[in-house]
Amino acid sequence: MELKHDFTQTGLSHPVASFFFLAFRTSALLTYLLGSFFSNNFTLIFVLVILLLAFDFWTTKNVSGRLLVGLRWWNEIQHDGSNKWVFESANPNRKSNSADSQLFWAVLYGTPLIWGIFAFSCILTMKVSWLFIVVIAIVMNAANVYGFSQCDKDAKRRWTTNLVTQSALGSLGSGATGLMSRAVSSRIARNLFSSRR
Repeated sequence: MELKHDFTQTGLSHPVASFFFLAFRTSALLTYLLGSFFSNNFTLIFVLVILLLAFDFWTTKNVSGRLLVGLRWWNEIQHDGSNKWVFESANPNRKSNSADSQLFWAVLYGTPLIWGIFAFSCILTMKVSWLFIVVIAIVMNAANVYGFSQCDKDAKRRWTTNLVTQSALGSLGSGATGLMSRAVSSRIARNLFSSRR
């Protein structure tokens, strides 16, 4: 008997990207929560969680965001040492899937909240060494939240500006075309009638 899940029922158009988007985040959380049940070695748990967070950060930023919501961001260091945020977005005419978008944004914003609860727990129980893991997780997740939030704002602003510009140029172009066609037709008419006299 073959077990097969039909992702068309869930409405996900990119099930592999969605799987890895969820898998790395969930694995980091579960390793943090349950790692001490399987090993007393804090260093091993620390390394595993950090590796999973790094995989999640890279996958979210470069693959999942691009496929699920059509957004991608990165940060470039300029020659003068300053940072430049670069945002990339898909054409707004691209057919988007609401299930992909809802999954992406809910998990993107929800994960830092969960890590925040863990941070509060570490502070209450005075587990400073575990707090280091949580702080790194919050920073990496917050970077993606900030990057994708800014990317989404930039995409909406850019595409709105582009549509307004195209609309203005379109009406200007049609007005200019009408003006040019009237001028050319009146010139031709003048030339035709003047040559018959």
